[in-house]
Formats: sequence, C-alpha cells, structure tokens
Amino acid sequence: MIKKFDRLTSRAKRRLRIRAKISGTATLPRLSVFRSSNNIFAQLIDDTSGATLVEASSLKSGKAGNIDQAKAVGQELAKKAKAKKITEVVFDRGGYLYHGRVKALADAAREAGLQF
Repeated sequence: MIKKFDRLTSRAKRRLRIRAKISGTATLPRLSVFRSSNNIFAQLIDDTSGATLVEASSLKSGKAGNIDQAKAVGQELAKKAKAKKITEVVFDRGGYLYHGRVKALADAAREAGLQF
C-alpha cells in the first residue's frame, strides 16, 4: 500500500517536472489546476509577470467536489477567458493524473472554446 507521504512526494516531483517544461505568457497563459478533497480550482497564469489573469473555483457552490462541479468550473473559466479575449492556453495538470475531475474540467473548458 502506498502511504500518503509517498503520494504527496510523488505528486510534487511530477509537478516540478511538468513546470520545468511549460510556462505561460500573456498571449498563451498557463491553465493551472488544483484540486482538494472538496473543491477544484483553476487559474490562467502569465508566468512572465507572475500574474493571475482569470480564476474560477467550486467554492461558491457549497457542494462537495465531484465531476459536475469540475465541469462547471471549466465552463466558467472558459467564459471569463473569452471575455478577456484569451482563446489558447497551455494545460498544467499540477501533477495530478489526467482523469476524473481534472479531465472533466479540461473537457468542459475545451467545449466552451479554449484551445490546448
């Protein structure tokens, strides 16, 4: 059985490996995903200036995190990005497996008009 400490360190290593390869700019921001046990958060980040351009999260709904909440966050993020005339992003899964809530958020953002 994998212990929690091992899972956390494995995710941290994956996250650093991913971040070494991708970076966001003002024209092509990085879509960063963070998921907790109850909520999911997404941000469009310009790494050159260190600024968050757009953010969305499931905190406002008050429900526990599930795939439907992740889809809603993806759609909300894409809508806000379109309002700021952002159509293309670089996807940063944050060391999480591309499965479940992370995949649902990405698919919903793609359907709503973001390209990555």
